[in-house]
Amino acid sequence: MSGKQLNIIFAGTPEFAAKHLEALLAQEYNIVACYTQPDRPAGRGKKLQPSAVKQVALEHDIPVCQPESLKSEEALVELSAWNADLMIVVAYGLLLPKAALDTPKHGCINVHGSILPKWRGAAPIQRAVLEGDNKTGVTIMQMDVGLDTGDMLHIETCDITAQDTSGSVYEKLQSIGPDALIQTVEKIAIGDISPEKQNDTLATYAHKLTKQEAEIDWHLSAEIIERKIRGYQPWPVAYTQLAGNIVKVWQSDVVIHPNAVAGEIISADKTGIVIGTGQNALRITQLQPQGKKAMMVTDFINGRADWVKPGSNLLQQSDK
Repeated sequence: MSGKQLNIIFAGTPEFAAKHLEALLAQEYNIVACYTQPDRPAGRGKKLQPSAVKQVALEHDIPVCQPESLKSEEALVELSAWNADLMIVVAYGLLLPKAALDTPKHGCINVHGSILPKWRGAAPIQRAVLEGDNKTGVTIMQMDVGLDTGDMLHIETCDITAQDTSGSVYEKLQSIGPDALIQTVEKIAIGDISPEKQNDTLATYAHKLTKQEAEIDWHLSAEIIERKIRGYQPWPVAYTQLAGNIVKVWQSDVVIHPNAVAGEIISADKTGIVIGTGQNALRITQLQPQGKKAMMVTDFINGRADWVKPGSNLLQQSDK
């Protein structure tokens, strides 16, 4: 039996999920319905916007369901009515109760953006970059009632380089995930699947990102701060205060400086703004003042040289 003979429900919300849906549709898999989160306000006008998955589904005339929850009897009856063989869940954003997980013949499978059991939870890609991992991947797993605790069905890996941001790793996983998913669906269809239990003792949790954690702590080492600058892209973006002004930091590199003082501006010129940290120094080369676009350091310093006077200390400024 081919996976294309299965009746499949697809559940997902953002662009990452939409790419997986597009891959399935390109291969002519039978998607009987798409589940996605309700339309949310977005943009300056705060108009309701359909999710990326909903947009793809509508383009292909696939029925769309947008329940606030899958826990109600009404939602479960609707889910059952699709008579699905399999439900594929990719960054859906809603918890599936056991009754929903058990509804499709082959249950529900999930595409998760890490090598499980590492980085279970909401922000696996970002946490991998922030932690300095040199490898990540996607895990296709059989879903259970736990948070990313189900049996692993397929793992595909990729490298994280010293230049990668969370955004670039996201794109890597977005490119390898769909093929891994299709391979898994085909194995399920012919009954050639070997689920592997996760080792819970090796599990780590990827907490959801907050804007507050993106503020740079100059007491940390330059190496850790540089990782945070890459890890918090494209959201929420690392930031600091310069002369009382909040400035986002987009590009930096580590400068070996054994005698650096945390928070002290060592130099500021066309090569970058060099700031002391808890260990070594950080050279900032691209940054963004509030209300402006990101700019290279030469453009930033023009007209703002008084924000980055060598010898001044950012930690003392913030204490005032």
